[in-house]
Amino acid sequence: MVIVLVLAVWLATGTLVTGGKGPGNGEKPVISLIEKNGGPLTNAVEGSGINAKPSEEIDPAKSIAERNEESGNGAAAAPRSVRIQVLTAKAMPIEVPLRGRTKASASVSVVAQTSGIVQTVNVTKGQTVKAGDTLCTLDQGARKLAVDQAQAAVAQAQTAYDSNQALVKKGLAAQNTALAAQAALASAQTALESAQLELARSTIKTDVAGIVEDPLATVGSLLAAGTPCATVVQLDPMLFIASVPEAKIGYARLGLDAAVTTVTGSKANGKVTYIASTADDATRSFPVEISIPNTDGKLRDGVTADAIVNVGTAPVQVLPQSSLTLDDNGVLGIRTVEDGNKVAFHAITILKDARDGVWAVGLPNTINLITVGQDFVQPGQIVDAKTDDTPIGGADTSAAASSEQPS
Repeated sequence: MVIVLVLAVWLATGTLVTGGKGPGNGEKPVISLIEKNGGPLTNAVEGSGINAKPSEEIDPAKSIAERNEESGNGAAAAPRSVRIQVLTAKAMPIEVPLRGRTKASASVSVVAQTSGIVQTVNVTKGQTVKAGDTLCTLDQGARKLAVDQAQAAVAQAQTAYDSNQALVKKGLAAQNTALAAQAALASAQTALESAQLELARSTIKTDVAGIVEDPLATVGSLLAAGTPCATVVQLDPMLFIASVPEAKIGYARLGLDAAVTTVTGSKANGKVTYIASTADDATRSFPVEISIPNTDGKLRDGVTADAIVNVGTAPVQVLPQSSLTLDDNGVLGIRTVEDGNKVAFHAITILKDARDGVWAVGLPNTINLITVGQDFVQPGQIVDAKTDDTPIGGADTSAAASSEQPS
């Protein structure tokens, strides 16, 4: 019973709000429902001060800005305190990472230029050969006989020519007979050269250096003209092939230096030797090739690899990640303090997210970066800026720049 009486008294001290009568016009004490014209309960509640209104009421008809002005937090308020750091742009290397694979610069089929039975195979699969090395030899029997016959014909024609010249000098033969002897000698010499060339074709040599691969001829097989004796894969120079996204194709130039690292741990340096002029329809990227010296043959064909292409240098600001913010349109950038202690917003383009901070371009050479309080101020606002001399990342950014590779 006591609890019920306590609850009744507590409810009676509340305020009844009736809507639709304007700001502050629909409020009346709950006790008025019991005692319309006042009475002992009404006097007791008013005497307790429970329903007393605060000394400063909030005018619901005023805007938030007007309320802030009245409370001292408006435009006329004291400037907000922020912390800034003075940053100067540094010339940083701009590097574009690529993912691709190695590729032999050429795969040459060394073919027979004449037909014949394979007599010898002078190489084995996987063997390294130099330009001019013999790979296969065809049967030379008939070709050797043809050369011997042609040599005999040349000797005979030469003797006839010499005899004719002696007779002409003695006046025993007419001058015009020397022309026929000379033509016969020339014809015999041409036939000899043709026979020697055909004999030389029976020895199949490579014009390029590399590694011997399949298909490889076998002894006793018949090779027709145009049939491969062996395949030579040219590994020096080696190529690295990849694709550059269209967003970064503007950086690509012939002759740029590149550092290539394969998944096997092999490292090599090369230069960009080819940039496609047309993008791939499916990936919207441009194929590129990097030529890499491979005199020791350590780089193999078809190995997955990464390349870092140095496209030059650019003035870069190294920003702490905590200083990044968004403007009202969702654009990523930073807030700085300009002349007159006014806040300004700068959109940025991030080149790299590294251990020492964010590498960004598109900023003035020297900036007063707001590092503390940037999310509580707006462009054009006057602030009380205090300088913070703590280095970004706690160390010299130039050392970090030389050790990090942009991503």
